[in-house]
Amino acid sequence: MSIRLLDSILKKYPTKFVGCCLTNPADDGSGLKQFEDLVLKDGYRAVRFNPYLWPPREKMTNKVGKEIFQRAGELNVPVGFMCMKGLDLHISEIEQLCTEFPSTVVLLDHLGFCKPPINDEDGLVFSQLLNLSRFPQEFDSFLMNKTSRKQSMHKIVSHFGANRVMWGSDFPFVVAECGYKGAKEAMHLIAKEISLPLADLE
Repeated sequence: MSIRLLDSILKKYPTKFVGCCLTNPADDGSGLKQFEDLVLKDGYRAVRFNPYLWPPREKMTNKVGKEIFQRAGELNVPVGFMCMKGLDLHISEIEQLCTEFPSTVVLLDHLGFCKPPINDEDGLVFSQLLNLSRFPQEFDSFLMNKTSRKQSMHKIVSHFGANRVMWGSDFPFVVAECGYKGAKEAMHLIAKEISLPLADLE
């Protein structure tokens, strides 16, 4: 989808779609102005922090990262972290930003790409994920896929509360796996197996 088409859709259907922009962590600091323009002029309402876009040896907690993260809180724009190579590589950065800027709402995409805690190593990383629940502004995105387990969902809901857990289909990747309908049915089945109240499911 082209940026122009996306912008037009967001402006035409502001109550149906939420545009999420991508942080530009360039050293020159131009990303902050770009972010502000996308939110204030183009109507984007979320921003993603991809740690692998930062310059080599730089972290999301550098000057640029902190400025954009803080500004996101001021604009009431949630920040989504996309830790595709593992939550354990970036947990300290996320914790630092959440601590320094508690008014910024955080969404951990794909549960930080944590694996089900079936061994000590994965269990340690999963416990780090659960420990993020101590930050009241932290929310989780739960995706139904091959690595999802009802035990994982039960622990996540128990720690964060159902109102801080968001389900996503992971479209278009879900199409090859089980389809959108299958993913939704799987989520409802797991919710039933862990006795999640209907009110929490909604």
